[in-house]
Amino acid sequence: MAVAEIRVKKWGNSIGVIIPKDIVKIENLHVGDTIKVEIAKEKRVNTFGIFKGGPPFEREEEEHGEFW
Repeated sequence: MAVAEIRVKKWGNSIGVIIPKDIVKIENLHVGDTIKVEIAKEKRVNTFGIFKGGPPFEREEEEHGEFW
């Protein structure tokens, strides 16, 4: 299974994504293939204080060991 970070774009009255060429090659995809897509929206943290107006931060999820 390959993972890619892709931006959603507008296509007419719909929205869609384009699968990058390297993923197509890795997964050996062809027109007409059926695939499953897992969607995980990226969450952003708003800035504040002296950083107000700056670009949003991305929250990183920490991986916890088996004892967590």
